[in-house]
Amino acid sequence: MEFIKSTFLVFGATGRTGQHFVSIALKEGHKVRALVRNPEKMKIESTNLELIKGSISDYKHIDELLHGVDFVICMLGNAQEQNKGLVNTPFTKRLIPAMRRQGVKRFLYQAGGFTRRYKERLPLMTWIMKNIFARYAGLLGQHKDNEAVIEFLVEEAQDIDWIVHRASIISDGPSKGILKRDRTKVSLVTFEDCARYIYEILKDNSAIHTCDLSYYC
Repeated sequence: MEFIKSTFLVFGATGRTGQHFVSIALKEGHKVRALVRNPEKMKIESTNLELIKGSISDYKHIDELLHGVDFVICMLGNAQEQNKGLVNTPFTKRLIPAMRRQGVKRFLYQAGGFTRRYKERLPLMTWIMKNIFARYAGLLGQHKDNEAVIEFLVEEAQDIDWIVHRASIISDGPSKGILKRDRTKVSLVTFEDCARYIYEILKDNSAIHTCDLSYYC
Protein backbone atom coordinates (compact mmCIF):
# COMPACT_ATOMS: atom_id res chain seq x y z
CA MET A 1 0.00 0.00 0.00
CA GLU A 2 1.34 3.43 -0.93
CA PHE A 3 0.30 6.88 0.25
CA ILE A 4 -0.81 9.32 -2.41
CA LYS A 5 -1.92 12.55 -0.73
CA SER A 6 -3.63 11.47 2.45
CA THR A 7 -5.23 12.99 5.51
CA PHE A 8 -4.13 11.68 8.90
CA LEU A 9 -6.21 12.09 12.05
CA VAL A 10 -3.80 12.08 14.98
CA PHE A 11 -4.54 11.71 18.67
CA GLY A 12 -1.52 12.58 20.80
CA ALA A 13 -0.09 14.98 18.24
CA THR A 14 1.49 17.30 20.80
CA GLY A 15 3.42 14.47 22.48
CA ARG A 16 7.05 13.77 21.76
CA THR A 17 6.37 11.01 19.23
CA GLY A 18 3.32 12.84 17.93
CA GLN A 19 5.17 16.02 17.01
CA HIS A 20 7.74 14.03 15.06
CA PHE A 21 4.98 12.13 13.27
CA VAL A 22 3.15 15.32 12.33
CA SER A 23 6.39 16.81 11.00
CA ILE A 24 7.10 13.71 8.88
CA ALA A 25 3.58 13.55 7.44
CA LEU A 26 3.59 17.23 6.52
CA LYS A 27 7.04 17.04 4.92
CA GLU A 28 5.78 14.10 2.83
CA GLY A 29 3.00 16.34 1.48
CA HIS A 30 0.04 15.04 3.50
CA LYS A 31 -2.60 16.80 5.60
CA VAL A 32 -2.86 16.31 9.34
CA ARG A 33 -5.87 16.87 11.55
CA ALA A 34 -5.34 16.62 15.31
CA LEU A 35 -7.54 16.77 18.38
CA VAL A 36 -5.45 18.45 21.08
CA ARG A 37 -6.17 19.71 24.58
CA ASN A 38 -3.53 22.46 24.36
CA PRO A 39 -2.94 23.72 20.80
CA GLU A 40 -0.19 26.03 22.06
CA LYS A 41 1.98 22.96 22.71
CA MET A 42 2.19 22.25 18.98
CA LYS A 43 5.54 23.55 17.75
CA ILE A 44 4.71 23.08 14.06
CA GLU A 45 2.85 25.50 11.79
CA SER A 46 1.48 24.59 8.38
CA THR A 47 -1.52 25.31 6.19
CA ASN A 48 -1.91 21.52 5.98
CA LEU A 49 -2.18 21.16 9.76
CA GLU A 50 -5.61 21.51 11.35
CA LEU A 51 -5.72 21.66 15.14
CA ILE A 52 -9.04 21.11 16.90
CA LYS A 53 -9.17 21.87 20.60
CA GLY A 54 -10.73 19.17 22.72
CA SER A 55 -10.24 16.09 24.86
CA ILE A 56 -11.00 12.46 24.06
CA SER A 57 -12.86 12.16 27.36
CA ASP A 58 -15.73 14.42 26.36
CA TYR A 59 -15.43 15.25 22.65
CA LYS A 60 -18.85 14.79 21.02
CA HIS A 61 -18.15 15.18 17.29
CA ILE A 62 -15.96 12.22 16.40
CA ASP A 63 -17.75 11.63 13.08
CA GLU A 64 -16.91 15.17 12.01
CA LEU A 65 -13.28 14.63 12.97
CA LEU A 66 -13.18 11.54 10.74
CA HIS A 67 -14.78 13.15 7.68
CA GLY A 68 -12.35 12.92 4.76
CA VAL A 69 -9.71 11.08 6.83
CA ASP A 70 -7.67 8.20 5.39
CA PHE A 71 -5.70 7.03 8.44
CA VAL A 72 -6.18 7.30 12.21
CA ILE A 73 -3.20 7.26 14.57
CA CYS A 74 -3.53 7.09 18.35
CA MET A 75 -0.43 7.88 20.42
CA LEU A 76 -2.21 8.86 23.62
CA GLY A 77 -0.83 8.33 27.09
CA ASN A 78 -1.73 9.94 30.41
CA ALA A 79 -0.21 7.77 33.11
CA GLN A 80 -1.75 9.70 35.98
CA GLU A 81 -5.29 9.35 34.65
CA GLN A 82 -4.74 5.77 33.46
CA ASN A 83 -3.70 4.75 36.97
CA LYS A 84 -7.17 5.81 38.10
CA GLY A 85 -8.98 3.81 35.41
CA LEU A 86 -9.29 3.06 31.71
CA VAL A 87 -8.97 6.11 29.47
CA ASN A 88 -8.00 5.03 25.95
CA THR A 89 -10.28 1.98 25.97
CA PRO A 90 -13.63 3.76 26.28
CA PHE A 91 -12.48 6.30 23.70
CA THR A 92 -11.44 3.55 21.27
CA LYS A 93 -14.85 1.93 21.76
CA ARG A 94 -16.43 5.19 20.56
CA LEU A 95 -13.87 5.79 17.83
CA ILE A 96 -14.12 2.46 16.00
CA PRO A 97 -17.89 2.65 15.33
CA ALA A 98 -17.40 6.20 14.05
CA MET A 99 -14.65 4.96 11.73
CA ARG A 100 -17.08 2.39 10.35
CA ARG A 101 -19.71 5.05 9.75
CA GLN A 102 -17.21 7.26 7.93
CA GLY A 103 -15.60 4.45 5.93
CA VAL A 104 -12.15 4.83 7.51
CA LYS A 105 -10.38 1.47 7.63
CA ARG A 106 -6.83 1.87 8.92
CA PHE A 107 -6.05 2.51 12.57
CA LEU A 108 -2.68 2.49 14.32
CA TYR A 109 -2.54 2.31 18.10
CA GLN A 110 0.73 2.85 19.93
CA ALA A 111 1.13 0.80 23.10
CA GLY A 112 4.24 0.05 25.13
CA GLY A 113 6.85 -2.65 25.00
CA PHE A 114 5.63 -3.95 28.39
CA THR A 115 2.06 -4.30 27.08
CA ARG A 116 0.97 -7.92 26.63
CA ARG A 117 -0.43 -9.29 23.40
CA TYR A 118 -3.97 -10.60 23.49
CA LYS A 119 -4.17 -13.62 25.84
CA GLU A 120 -0.39 -14.01 25.91
CA ARG A 121 2.09 -13.76 28.74
CA LEU A 122 5.17 -11.60 28.65
CA PRO A 123 8.53 -13.40 28.62
CA LEU A 124 9.74 -13.89 32.18
CA MET A 125 12.51 -11.27 32.05
CA THR A 126 10.20 -8.75 30.42
CA TRP A 127 7.58 -9.42 33.10
CA ILE A 128 10.18 -8.87 35.84
CA MET A 129 11.35 -5.62 34.24
CA LYS A 130 7.76 -4.45 33.87
CA ASN A 131 7.04 -5.04 37.53
CA ILE A 132 10.18 -3.14 38.51
CA PHE A 133 10.49 -0.26 36.07
CA ALA A 134 6.88 0.30 34.97
CA ARG A 135 5.67 0.01 38.57
CA TYR A 136 8.34 2.47 39.76
CA ALA A 137 7.47 4.91 36.94
CA GLY A 138 3.74 4.65 37.62
CA LEU A 139 2.97 3.14 34.22
CA LEU A 140 1.13 -0.06 35.18
CA GLY A 141 -2.26 1.59 34.62
CA GLN A 142 -1.17 2.67 31.17
CA HIS A 143 -0.28 -0.88 30.19
CA LYS A 144 -3.56 -2.19 31.63
CA ASP A 145 -5.41 0.34 29.47
CA ASN A 146 -3.38 -0.66 26.40
CA GLU A 147 -4.16 -4.33 26.98
CA ALA A 148 -7.88 -3.55 27.23
CA VAL A 149 -7.69 -1.67 23.91
CA ILE A 150 -5.98 -4.66 22.28
CA GLU A 151 -8.63 -7.02 23.66
CA PHE A 152 -11.37 -4.85 22.17
CA LEU A 153 -9.64 -4.62 18.79
CA VAL A 154 -9.09 -8.38 18.58
CA GLU A 155 -12.57 -9.35 19.75
CA GLU A 156 -14.74 -6.65 18.23
CA ALA A 157 -12.90 -4.84 15.42
CA GLN A 158 -11.68 -7.47 12.96
CA ASP A 159 -13.32 -5.48 10.14
CA ILE A 160 -10.94 -2.58 10.83
CA ASP A 161 -7.35 -2.69 9.53
CA TRP A 162 -5.81 -2.03 12.92
CA ILE A 163 -2.12 -2.21 13.78
CA VAL A 164 -0.69 -2.07 17.30
CA HIS A 165 2.91 -0.96 17.77
CA ARG A 166 4.36 -1.96 21.14
CA ALA A 167 7.06 0.68 21.36
CA SER A 168 10.01 0.84 23.76
CA ILE A 169 10.85 4.53 23.62
CA ILE A 170 13.79 5.76 25.68
CA SER A 171 15.00 9.17 24.48
CA ASP A 172 14.42 12.23 22.34
CA GLY A 173 17.88 12.09 20.81
CA PRO A 174 18.81 11.96 17.12
CA SER A 175 17.92 9.05 14.89
CA LYS A 176 19.72 5.79 15.61
CA GLY A 177 18.66 3.98 12.44
CA ILE A 178 15.76 2.21 10.79
CA LEU A 179 13.26 0.18 12.81
CA LYS A 180 11.80 -3.13 11.69
CA ARG A 181 8.79 -5.04 13.01
CA ASP A 182 9.22 -8.29 14.93
CA ARG A 183 7.33 -10.49 17.41
CA THR A 184 10.25 -10.86 19.81
CA LYS A 185 13.13 -8.52 18.91
CA VAL A 186 13.01 -5.13 20.57
CA SER A 187 15.23 -2.06 20.81
CA LEU A 188 15.15 1.05 22.97
CA VAL A 189 14.26 3.68 20.40
CA THR A 190 14.12 7.44 19.98
CA PHE A 191 10.87 9.34 19.56
CA GLU A 192 11.94 10.40 16.07
CA ASP A 193 12.62 6.84 14.94
CA CYS A 194 9.35 5.64 16.47
CA ALA A 195 7.45 8.29 14.53
CA ARG A 196 9.14 7.32 11.25
CA TYR A 197 8.39 3.65 11.95
CA ILE A 198 4.69 4.44 12.53
CA TYR A 199 4.53 6.40 9.29
CA GLU A 200 6.05 3.53 7.32
CA ILE A 201 4.16 0.68 9.03
CA LEU A 202 0.83 2.27 8.13
CA LYS A 203 1.58 1.29 4.51
CA ASP A 204 2.40 -2.32 5.38
CA ASN A 205 -0.57 -4.61 4.75
CA SER A 206 1.27 -7.50 6.41
CA ALA A 207 1.19 -5.57 9.70
CA ILE A 208 -2.62 -5.55 9.87
CA HIS A 209 -3.94 -7.25 13.04
CA THR A 210 -0.48 -7.53 14.60
CA CYS A 211 0.78 -6.33 17.99
CA ASP A 212 4.49 -6.38 17.32
CA LEU A 213 7.62 -4.81 18.74
CA SER A 214 10.27 -2.90 16.80
CA TYR A 215 14.05 -3.15 16.66
CA TYR A 216 16.99 -1.53 14.88
CA CYS A 217 18.05 -3.69 11.98
